[in-house]
Amino acid sequence: MHASVLGKGPLTEIVEKTATGAILYDKSVINQISDERFTPSGWLHAELLTGSLRSGGRGNTMFVGNVPRQFVLRHYERGGLVGKLVKDTYIFSGADKTRSFMEWRLLDKLASNNMRVPRPAAARYVQRGTFYTADLITVRVPGIVPLSQYIADNNPDEAFWQSVGAAIHEFHAAGVYHADMNAYNIQIDTDDLVWMLDFDKGALKAPGPWQQETLSRLHRSLQKILGLDPRLHFRSANWEQLLEGYFNASRSE
Repeated sequence: MHASVLGKGPLTEIVEKTATGAILYDKSVINQISDERFTPSGWLHAELLTGSLRSGGRGNTMFVGNVPRQFVLRHYERGGLVGKLVKDTYIFSGADKTRSFMEWRLLDKLASNNMRVPRPAAARYVQRGTFYTADLITVRVPGIVPLSQYIADNNPDEAFWQSVGAAIHEFHAAGVYHADMNAYNIQIDTDDLVWMLDFDKGALKAPGPWQQETLSRLHRSLQKILGLDPRLHFRSANWEQLLEGYFNASRSE
């Protein structure tokens, strides 16, 4: 399966101009949207996403709305050294090239093709001269936990690690590039199925070295959190099991 087999998303996307930018949303998921919805105060219920082993991110992600249809609101912030200087602004080069619109459309395509990613609800950008800030609202996937937390709370067997590898291969075979595939963005649901979150800077690509690079990034992430808590249930044999699941999936195509 290659990137070209992913069909187009549903024709329910709407773009509405605002006084300071634009909002993109799926009317079948969220039928009324405004700038206020991209702030915690725009919802009756809002709680900051927190997590152990640094899985809470940068404090820029919140659960909003009420169960059962709860949403995740994320404000785009820079990481790394650049993030220490420029917190959350990006250079504007057109609405379609904003971080939020690009991630929304990628998620829309993946979710429409039954891949295990959050369904996007709404995205916006706010332009300030040559710069902009961005936000994204997705539908919360109930019962998922980061892989980092899962292996802290459980001692998964060989079949689990192989299933993680096979799931990653499913994304790679579809040409899905994740720019930051780590032990936090890979999440496990109550049926032990693998989901992927946070597709900022993600893309659909032809097969290439990026596939090995993203696997290596995940390996480094797992080794890093093992350093935070040596009691985590992850050993070198588990990584070999994950790779075995990945390559077995590739051979069975």
